[in-house]
Amino acid sequence: MSNKLRARRSTQRVTMNDVAKLADVSASTVSLYLRKPDEVSAQLGKRIQSAIDTLGYVPNLMAGALAAARTRVIGVVVPSMVNAIFASTVNTMQKTLGAQGYQLLLGHSDYEESEEEAAVRTFLSWSPSAMVLTGLTHSRETRRMLNNSNVPVVEMWELGSNPLDTLVGFSHHDVGYTQARHLIEAGCQRIAFIGTRLSVDERAKQRCRGSEKAVRDLLGSQHARVIDCGFGRMAEAASRAFTDLITSHPNIDGIVFSNDMLSLGALSEAQRRGIRVPDDIAMIGFGDMDFSDCTLPSLSTIRPPREEIGEAVAQSVLRRIKGLPQEKRIDIGFELLPRQSSLRASILSHAP
Repeated sequence: MSNKLRARRSTQRVTMNDVAKLADVSASTVSLYLRKPDEVSAQLGKRIQSAIDTLGYVPNLMAGALAAARTRVIGVVVPSMVNAIFASTVNTMQKTLGAQGYQLLLGHSDYEESEEEAAVRTFLSWSPSAMVLTGLTHSRETRRMLNNSNVPVVEMWELGSNPLDTLVGFSHHDVGYTQARHLIEAGCQRIAFIGTRLSVDERAKQRCRGSEKAVRDLLGSQHARVIDCGFGRMAEAASRAFTDLITSHPNIDGIVFSNDMLSLGALSEAQRRGIRVPDDIAMIGFGDMDFSDCTLPSLSTIRPPREEIGEAVAQSVLRRIKGLPQEKRIDIGFELLPRQSSLRASILSHAP
């Protein structure tokens, strides 16, 4: 590095011209690399990145936004920062969008419309290139802001009617129906649903309704018993809910859970009480968490397409930004994973 550049770096902000000079390219080439790295040759890109790393250059995104009317950031709002399901989706999005020079602004709503609205208002003030929201349920003001922003919007993790723009996800109602149908096909006749935060988690509520419909369709006039664990630590809440359920309804022989953490809590409580899973009570969850196939018995579950949703959302965002044709509704589907917690010996003995 020249002495002149060293002096400038120590006293002033490093500029794009400094990077261009050190990389021996034009400033416009540096700008193109920062905006569209795939449109710069690998050789030039390597030189430019080396110069950026050497100088510690940080692009002035606001200056670029004034010229392009958009920053190279994508606003993303998820219901929870601690839920590994959403973390996998966001991680995949960041990898794909980051390779194209975009960064994510991440916020969480805690399943509250007012919190989502506040995050959307803040993110829109940064002139994002696109917005990504979780689900289809938003406040009237959130919908108004996004409709007036002229910013591409992708709603993920759900399918339904009246989307804001592009929709990427799967049917949670179908998930619930599949869960209950699986237990019925395994021989269960008296099925319950244990969920959490059903008053605010619209997707869990849809899974509950799907399970109830399967019970009505396949077991006639039978009705599924529904228990909402509410808020708090899910495994502990599920343990209490399971205890209350078998105390008030000792003939229950199958339980659908709104997520695998609840399944784990109930499984642990069943084992403490000497209740055999699946022979006495069969169980199925949702999420296919890392521990789900490691429990004893292993947990039957539904695998949601976490990474697939992230990739589809990222590609949809890029196509919308570039003005390319884009499907408005993308159904990623889901996968039933039957494991030991629902596969009874009597059923397995008749398997082909």
